[in-house]
Amino acid sequence: MEPNPCLACGACCVSFRVSFYWAEADAAAGGVTPTELTTVVSPYRVAMRGTDQAHPHCIALEGEVGVQVYCRIYQQRPSPCREFRASWENGERNETCERARARYSLLPLAPALSTVK
Repeated sequence: MEPNPCLACGACCVSFRVSFYWAEADAAAGGVTPTELTTVVSPYRVAMRGTDQAHPHCIALEGEVGVQVYCRIYQQRPSPCREFRASWENGERNETCERARARYSLLPLAPALSTVK
């Protein structure tokens, strides 16, 4: 099994706004993402702090992008983070992942040999 490329990347966490429905935050019944790490975007949306800036950087990201990173709220991360896939995960290219990696001069991920036809 290949190591998770996201553990040495983090480019998506410092490239895009992470906004989601406010009820995913722990202030709502059933919500899990820490409210204190979010900022209000609209009456129904919040964003991870730091991602709503010209140069985004998620407050939950620890480490050095492109070297070694981790999310300090991984088990409580919001849906955009849970749904985001590294390029070639499940055999599918993700141009958004590749664009984020390119912003930090990281090479695109290569498809696993098992997905090449």
